[in-house]
Order: sequence, then C-alpha cells, then structure tokens
Amino acid sequence: MPFTLLVNGTERKVEAAPEESLLYVLRDNLNLTGTKYGCGEGQCGACTVLLAGRPVRSCITPVSAAAGKPITTIEGLERDGSLHPVQEAFLKVEAFECAYCTSGMIMSAVGLLSRNPSPSDEQMHDFMNGNICRCCAYPRILEAVKQAANLARERAR
Repeated sequence: MPFTLLVNGTERKVEAAPEESLLYVLRDNLNLTGTKYGCGEGQCGACTVLLAGRPVRSCITPVSAAAGKPITTIEGLERDGSLHPVQEAFLKVEAFECAYCTSGMIMSAVGLLSRNPSPSDEQMHDFMNGNICRCCAYPRILEAVKQAANLARERAR
C-alpha cells in the first residue's frame, strides 16, 4: 500500500503494509539507519523518533499511523551543518559508551526540551525513564540533557 511520509522535512513515498512498523520502513525503505532496533516491544527506547514533535517508539508505531505527520529522525536534527544542542551536549559530556541507545536518548531529550526548555532533575529523570542504556551511562546522559537545555537557552538570547 502506498504511503506518503514527511521525514526530516522531505516528503517520501513508500510501499508498505499498513501494520508494518515505522522503524522498518525508516531503516529498510528509506535507508535511515540511525534509528536502532532494540527490543521490538517499545520498552527500551532505542527506536525513538519524533512524530509530530512527540517522542514515539517506532518499533511499535505502524507506518499507517505516521502517514502525513512530520517525522524527525536522528538524521534530521542537524541544521545548516550544525548539530542540535542535544547532540552537541552528548558529545561534549561523552554521554555514551557503546552508543547503541544514543539516538533514542537524544530524540527523547529533544522531545522533552521542546516541551519544557528548563526541566528539573526530577522531570528529566521521569521523562527519560523509558530509555534504557545497558552501559549505565545515565549520570552522563542526564548531564548532557542539562547542558543541552543551557546551550539552547543561551542560543535563544
């Protein structure tokens, strides 16, 4: 079945079964491999993308639910050759070890900061709680989110 997806600001036509996961369509049909397969059950957050600005688990989101809505993947965050503040902060703080969870963590953090540019530690912890890092880099991840919030506020001035 044909679907029109708006991925990273570009309209893309794909052929897929309505129930096929957005994750597989992004990776297999559109070659956007920054979004990772983790658990396949929506529990780990490795596959997180933004759908209409909200973080969703693409492994359990059918492509039919994403059609016609803006989808942002990790590949779509940079602007004019500059990394997103969350990407910059993750690099600066070295908020990863194996980095398998990193794109999902970054996408969740972008979703949080777009809704709440100054989250408390508790709000950050609660929002990021659905993303699992098997390397246990959580303290650095939360530090990166804090630094990204500060960087975004500085740039907004």
